[in-house]
Amino acid sequence: MAIITISRELAALGDETARELARILGYRLVQKDAIERRMRESGTPDGKFARYDERKPSFLAGLSPYREDYLHFLQSAVFAEAGEGDCVLVGRGANVILGKLPALVSVFLSARIEVRVERVKGYFSCDEKRAAQIIDRSDRDRSGFHRSFFNVQWRHPGNYHLTFNTGILSPADCAETIAGIKERLFPGETEGQNREALREMLLAHRIRHRILYERELPIRFMEVFVSGRVVTLRGATNSQGLLDAAVEIAAETAGSGTELNNEIQIIREYGVMP
Repeated sequence: MAIITISRELAALGDETARELARILGYRLVQKDAIERRMRESGTPDGKFARYDERKPSFLAGLSPYREDYLHFLQSAVFAEAGEGDCVLVGRGANVILGKLPALVSVFLSARIEVRVERVKGYFSCDEKRAAQIIDRSDRDRSGFHRSFFNVQWRHPGNYHLTFNTGILSPADCAETIAGIKERLFPGETEGQNREALREMLLAHRIRHRILYERELPIRFMEVFVSGRVVTLRGATNSQGLLDAAVEIAAETAGSGTELNNEIQIIREYGVMP
């Protein structure tokens, strides 16, 4: 069970490389349409989050409660796809969302600006000036998206296992190299470690989803952490009843044999907090 994430600049042959890699490895290819389908299945209406998808949120969009909702349902979709096993995930911050998985290879694809301009001119049948504008807007959006939602520098090589220059290397070259390195990185026991890490991430997300989105309990700053059989709840509320309800949901979702560590605080002034 291995996951490969592909982050890419516009016109850096990200889709082409991801398709070739999925073909070589026999993995599922997960792109924008699959993520959006998963988000719709979880109850999000069409178009509700379009302004956030790999875009730098505007000032008002960044203040909207939909921002946190978008991140929650994006994580739901990525976790669901990863939970089905071997796959190549393209974009959407998947390298950060799944960053704690031991059997993860994160890849960044780039190319010199003049190479990208020539490709965009062909993609959009436009002149050089317009191509440069399209690239600049895309770069600013993707950089802003990663900074706003994940607090990471999109292009920083330290955020990836591998970085390729697709102005020099073809999608086939990149795919073959990634496939070869994947085999070296993951010994046999890593598959079990990956499944356990993903189980913990999924359980934490499922508990948070049930508390905030199904039961709609007003728990501020809600966080859930799972480590082995221990579930920790953190947040703030203004009543013992709400705290007890959150703990009950968490215990029910986690199931028997799980130790629950409740760190939710009751703040009586919560109702007037800004």
